[in-house]
Amino acid sequence: MDKSTVTGRVPSLTKVASDPSLPSSVDVVVIGGGIAGVSTALFLAEQGVRVCLCEKGEIAAEQSSRNWGWTRQMGRDTAEMPLSIQSLTLWRSLKERFGIEAGYRETGITYVCRKRWEIEQAQGWAQDGRDFGLPLRELNARDIEELVPGLSGGHTYGLHTTSDGRAEPALAVPAFAEAARRLGAGICIQCAVRGIETSGGAISAVVTEKGTIKCASVVVAGGVWTRLFLGNAGIRLPQLNIIAAAARIEAPDGSHNAGPDFPIGGATFGLRRRLDGGFTVGPRNINIAPIVPDSFRFLPDFLPVFLKSWRELSLRFGRDFFEELMTKRRWSLDGTTAFEAVRVLNPAPSKWMLNTSLKGLREAFPAFKDARVTHAWGGAIDATADGVPVIDGVASIPGLFIASGLSGHGFGAGPAVGELMSQIITGNRTSVDPTPFRFNRFRSTKGMPTFAPGNRAMGAMQ
Repeated sequence: MDKSTVTGRVPSLTKVASDPSLPSSVDVVVIGGGIAGVSTALFLAEQGVRVCLCEKGEIAAEQSSRNWGWTRQMGRDTAEMPLSIQSLTLWRSLKERFGIEAGYRETGITYVCRKRWEIEQAQGWAQDGRDFGLPLRELNARDIEELVPGLSGGHTYGLHTTSDGRAEPALAVPAFAEAARRLGAGICIQCAVRGIETSGGAISAVVTEKGTIKCASVVVAGGVWTRLFLGNAGIRLPQLNIIAAAARIEAPDGSHNAGPDFPIGGATFGLRRRLDGGFTVGPRNINIAPIVPDSFRFLPDFLPVFLKSWRELSLRFGRDFFEELMTKRRWSLDGTTAFEAVRVLNPAPSKWMLNTSLKGLREAFPAFKDARVTHAWGGAIDATADGVPVIDGVASIPGLFIASGLSGHGFGAGPAVGELMSQIITGNRTSVDPTPFRFNRFRSTKGMPTFAPGNRAMGAMQ
């Protein structure tokens, strides 16, 4: 990166205007304007549920616009595979069903491997993909050369999934929000929710910085903020944050033909062609895991996954620890909260992470040797101990729901997350089995009562 690189900002994020006023009452309030929240609002509105989405900053301004823009099924945890498959079905239907232009292209995604551990990982994914009926090709060196022109030699194994693809995060998620609004959803921007109110132990309202909204149900889809918000309500969610980075690059001659049309993953980089003529590149198999007080609180939950995924994580002790230590864990609802103090979480992009990915990209694709980095940004990923999201109700507080912990898979899986959350809230038949996404599956939440779906959203406020 040089001095001309724009850091800390995602290029071309579509702005979404706020409704002029706050509704006095709705059936469901959705907290969080990322892809999980806007998708939930969209599918609830489609069912005729009165819903209002509240976002403390801007729609998709955090990780939902900062990701790579891959829409994939391959490489998912097997527990999450049906959700990912359903999500790809929804991505294909968004334009016709809702009028959403998301830049979606079903181009396929390819992984190329050199080292033994990469090959073994990809071969395991291939077996999982076959088990779920995914259209895939395992590639030898000659196949790779034919499929990926311009790729340097030495890649002896590849995996291509034809039904995976790409979309534009900075375009897609705002388009989801506008589609939800067209179906009747309220969209309130710069409107932090400070907390929930209950009556008889069940949800009765949310308190925002702009006033109170009466409601029967609340969906907490706050990404990395979900853990903090729920803690004030006495709910312990084992979720930690992972720091990632990405950049927009341009080929030295401005050529749009320097890389493949489909996303491609190497050992240290992931690459996606953008609609604006550039490419998004990010570090693959490299993430920063800040050591914070919650790291010790949730050590029994996260230690097994760290021992399994240590190769992909770089532990960091520093300012994050003390910032979390000083953050209030409990607060009253009549004062300013952390959600108002930080409208948009904007971590600095890690230069060493980006330099590692750029080095790997340039070695793999000589055409990018002199590529110019135009933008670079960081992002914070909400991660659960098993890398699978929580999409569930909280049995101890009827009407409270969680859609969080998407663990770096949120953009691709987002439509299905929102659809499933809406089905759980309304008590409708679910498109996939919700069992893998139960809140009480973790070590620290085992023994908690299991949520039984009901029809609170449609009935309690009528």
